[in-house]
Amino acid sequence: MLQDPTSAPPVDPNALPADPATAPVDMAAPAATDPAAAPTVDPSMGGDMTGTAAPGAIDSDAAALQQMDFSHLIQNLDWLGWVVLITLVIMSIGSWFYIVMNAIRNVSITSRMDRVIRTFWETPSAADAVRFMEEQPKSEPFSKIALECASAAAHHQRHEGSRLVEALNRSEFIDRALRQAVTRESSKLETGLTLLATVGSSAPFVGLLGTVWGIYHALIRIGASGQASIDVVAGPVGEALIMTAIGLFVAIPAVLAYNFFVRSNRKINAKFDEFAHDLHDFFATGSRVEGAAPKAQLRK
Repeated sequence: MLQDPTSAPPVDPNALPADPATAPVDMAAPAATDPAAAPTVDPSMGGDMTGTAAPGAIDSDAAALQQMDFSHLIQNLDWLGWVVLITLVIMSIGSWFYIVMNAIRNVSITSRMDRVIRTFWETPSAADAVRFMEEQPKSEPFSKIALECASAAAHHQRHEGSRLVEALNRSEFIDRALRQAVTRESSKLETGLTLLATVGSSAPFVGLLGTVWGIYHALIRIGASGQASIDVVAGPVGEALIMTAIGLFVAIPAVLAYNFFVRSNRKINAKFDEFAHDLHDFFATGSRVEGAAPKAQLRK
């Protein structure tokens, strides 16, 4: 029996499946993909489809950070910024000048005052003691107080019987001279303390003025650009922070030095008063108070 060549042969349902490698593939079927294998990239992060950061974003951040230094501050200061910076520099120079000068003076006085006082009272002759005080440096205050007292006592003695002696006795005349000498030497110790107190109290606020002005410029740049990225605000904020730091660096040494000199001057003034009382007792009565007598009593 002849078979029609166009008719398909019957298929045995129990037959084994064909080799998958040789099986036909349906081109219309979609390929299966793993959703975890496909990387997701946020275009706003400035990266490409491979997941790497864009070089432009790194360069922009580096340039923004370079703006937050002192050189950028100097190059971009306006007139108010220059006024603030120059004011802080002048304050710093003036405060450090008086810090150094007062430190040298106070160290010189405190290192020499005990020796000067002891030598004065241990000198047997009053004339030799006065001569010793005249040999001291001009910046030595205790010698000036002693010489003022000795000069007042000699002046009062030379004018005995005159109207001056009738108006003021010896004790009152010497006491007035000693008060003037102590007041004069105490006022010399306070040289520069007013400036130190002013710098210590006002320098932080001067720096704060620069800070407020820098933040003001930062807000203007943010408003002009419409975004608050670091490359927009880094420069003004950096300038503001530098101004604050300069103000603190100027104020802190001035405050510390002021407190130190006030304490040191208090000790020296106490020595002034003690020495002046002993001088008054000696030149008014001829001897020091009981309990403070020197080893060798001065002879007039």
